[in-house]
Amino acid sequence: MAPSNTTITLTRALTRDQQARRERLVRAALDLAAEGGYASVTMHDVADRAGVARATVYRYFTSKDHLLSEVSALWIGQVIDELTSRSLPAEPAESLTTMLCRLVQVSAEHRLLTEAILQAATSPDPSAEASHENFQGSLGRILDTALGTPDTPEAQARMADLQHVLGHVLLSGLLGLSHRGRSAEEVQDLMRTAVRLVM
Repeated sequence: MAPSNTTITLTRALTRDQQARRERLVRAALDLAAEGGYASVTMHDVADRAGVARATVYRYFTSKDHLLSEVSALWIGQVIDELTSRSLPAEPAESLTTMLCRLVQVSAEHRLLTEAILQAATSPDPSAEASHENFQGSLGRILDTALGTPDTPEAQARMADLQHVLGHVLLSGLLGLSHRGRSAEEVQDLMRTAVRLVM
C-alpha cells in the first residue's frame, strides 16, 4: 500500500517530540497487530518495539483498546486514502460497491490486523469508543467519495441513514470475515446486496 498522508488523531496539544513518540507507539502497535492479532499487542511489547519505557505508553494511552483505537484511525485512514486515489465507476451505486468490496478485500488480506481492530472496536472499554467512531467516519468518507457531499438537510439526513445502515452491515460482514471464517467473496456479496437494497 502506498504511503499515506493520514495523520493520527491527537486528543490534546503535544510538542513535536511528544507527537512523534505517540505516533511511534501507534505504528509499533499496528505492526504487532498485523503480525499476531489482538493478543500480540501488549503494552510491554509496544514499548519495546517503539524503544520507550512502558510508563511512556500509559502516558498517552489509558488501555490497550485505547491504543488500538488509534491503530484503527491510522490504518483505516490509509486504506481510505488508497481507495479514493483509484479511478471509480461513474455511476454512484457502482462506485460505492467498488469501494466497499475493495475495503473487504484489503481487510481479508490483513486478517490479523482486522481482527485486532474489530476486537477493540467492540470492546466494552469506554476509551475504545473512538474505534467505532473512526469506523463510522471512514465509511462517511467512502459515501462522500462515491455519492458526493450532501448539500441539503434532506440529503444530509439520507446520507446519515445510509452511513448508519451500511456501517452495521459492513461491521457484521467484517466480524464474520475475521471471527467466523467467512470468505472475502461472501462478505463482498453481502455488501453488493446491501448497496442494491439501500440505493
